Amino acid sequence: MNNKIVIINGPNLNLLGEREQSQYGSVTFDKLKEKCLKKSNELKIQTEFFQSNIEGEIVDKIQDSRKKFDGMIINAAGFTHTSVAIRDALDLFKKPIIELHISNIYKREQFRHKSLISEVVTGGIFGLGVEGYILAIISIEKMIKNEN
Repeated sequence: MNNKIVIINGPNLNLLGEREQSQYGSVTFDKLKEKCLKKSNELKIQTEFFQSNIEGEIVDKIQDSRKKFDGMIINAAGFTHTSVAIRDALDLFKKPIIELHISNIYKREQFRHKSLISEVVTGGIFGLGVEGYILAIISIEKMIKNEN
């Protein structure tokens, strides 16, 4: 493996640009993917972009990623606050992981203030809109270089 990352997106992120634009902005999911792949190519990082609304599919993707990728960016969306299964799968990854949220989860409803995955990730970015993905790609690239 060499500079390969996976970007995992949880439920409802496929509807970016359509839902709650005050929280998530107007950039569509396809445009976000395009921006991420462009930045990854600039940094010479192979990137796989994944989205699922199904918790078990996300767990499977995390498990499968252990031997395929050098780092991970995850926006678990609503599962951030509810999924012990995703948290446990992330704990097994043992490589750099960045937790990402488009909105500032600490300025939203109380139930969103608790992240079950924060304890097992390397770091987090939240509240910076879709630009947070670009910052996460830059950061994970630096983490991978330091680990290799």
